[in-house]
Amino acid sequence: MSGEQELGITESKEHSTGDWYAEVVQKAQLADYAPMGGFIVTRPRGYAIWEGIKDHLDGWFKETGAQNAYFPLFIPESYLEREKDIVEGFDPEVAWVTHGGYDELEERLAVRPTSESIITPFIADWVRSHRDLPMRLNQWCSVVRWEATETKPFFRTKEFLWQEGHTAHRDEDGAWNETMTRLDQYEKLYEDVLAMPVLKGRKPPHDKFPGAHTTTTVEALMPDGKSVQGGTSHYLGTSFAEAFDITYSDEDEEEQTAHTTSWGLSWRSIGALVMTHSDEQGLVLPPALAPEQVVIVPIWQEDNKEEVVEYAAEVAADLDEAGVRVELDDRDNRNPGFKYNEWELKGVPLRIEVGPNEVDDDEITLVHRPDGETEVEDRDDVADTVEDHLDTVFAKLYASAEETLEGEIREAESREEILGTIGQHSGYVKTGWCGDEDCEEPIKDALAAEIVMVPLDRDEEPIHDDCAICGEDAEETAYWAKTY
Repeated sequence: MSGEQELGITESKEHSTGDWYAEVVQKAQLADYAPMGGFIVTRPRGYAIWEGIKDHLDGWFKETGAQNAYFPLFIPESYLEREKDIVEGFDPEVAWVTHGGYDELEERLAVRPTSESIITPFIADWVRSHRDLPMRLNQWCSVVRWEATETKPFFRTKEFLWQEGHTAHRDEDGAWNETMTRLDQYEKLYEDVLAMPVLKGRKPPHDKFPGAHTTTTVEALMPDGKSVQGGTSHYLGTSFAEAFDITYSDEDEEEQTAHTTSWGLSWRSIGALVMTHSDEQGLVLPPALAPEQVVIVPIWQEDNKEEVVEYAAEVAADLDEAGVRVELDDRDNRNPGFKYNEWELKGVPLRIEVGPNEVDDDEITLVHRPDGETEVEDRDDVADTVEDHLDTVFAKLYASAEETLEGEIREAESREEILGTIGQHSGYVKTGWCGDEDCEEPIKDALAAEIVMVPLDRDEEPIHDDCAICGEDAEETAYWAKTY
């Protein structure tokens, strides 16, 4: 979907959230639908956002000992079967290759749904001694899970981009610290880069990663009250190490079994970003991820065009030299109003307007994308001024998302209260929970809501004494929500 006659968003974020989201993604030139159902084409602007996310995470991973590698897209069926929980957990979603050219393969190859079963055997080959540990590998790649029914770009597609980290450690403490390090980095990405507060917790036992001991998660609340699983970090215990024989010799030459982890964040984070901040003028991006952080729009009449454009170009050059991603829009064939709308649609955080008055007074006019707030500033020290305004834009985005989250966490003490609260308000509902998966089913059946997490601290006292569903003694606090 493109074409200048369609510039502008026609759907309502509040009343037609799904249609609005699809329109923003396409008109802001992030993605298009592929000819095969369940797949998308990621356009340069969309991929630039993913590259920004990747650059932040990749730097943090490397600072904390992870090294990038790449493993094959195809996984032999026999490798998948060595970890039975992986097979059972992903079997309905696996895409299989059965032929190469005209020849039938001797063994089916899975298109990777996740890479534990191809990476772990090599870690087993590469680890011999305690001196080889910890081993920390990460790969940036795509995976395929043949489960998407209705395509929602970045949220639900059969193929998606992600990173997946895989590590081996001497003991539980080392592996658990790794698990939490990665979870903290995912939280940092959302809160410090995407301007989105998140909740940290554990997945309930029936929803943890297949074969994992513990799955931890960051959960982000969308403006429509649904929760997004923003990233997960898994402590796998020794189950994968036992299945793939990851052992090492300790200081006493005794053979020990390693403890492993895996952790991943996908481009679902882009979907959460778009859904959280964008509005009915189009895309809204935080400064750290915007392909263009600032657009400069010169406004001239024929008798002052040369001096206005020259002044605007000098401002642009100063910002570029300071490392700001800046675009000078001096197109002759578009009026300023069209340019404002176009760059607002594309999510540029800050606009600088330069007309003859700004030139005469040695000033610039700055307009914030999230709310249209306008400030006039001196031309001097423009780079520092712009950085201050970009920080203000970030703060506005975070504050708005934080307000949404804080107002949407409620309590309930019975099945009826859960149904009524989620049915009326959405958001998160906290209850006591006995730990039985069966207690989730009545809420799932009635509202398509589920337990998205429980507290990280296993010793934390439940919020209520009794399970809200069955009335038995509560073991944990459950956070219920509808999900993407």
